[in-house]
Amino acid sequence: MAELAAAGVTNRVVAQQLFITPKTVEVHLSRIYRKLGIAARTQLAAALRG
Repeated sequence: MAELAAAGVTNRVVAQQLFITPKTVEVHLSRIYRKLGIAARTQLAAALRG
């Protein structure tokens, strides 16, 4: 999920690909952001790159 989001895929498309609701994607991403201490997808992409 994080890799898809970091690649610029919308929450709706991520949800469709993973067979979950867009709200579930939002919740998971917000938890990922909190754990990594970030606030945006661009920061997520940078964090995943290392």
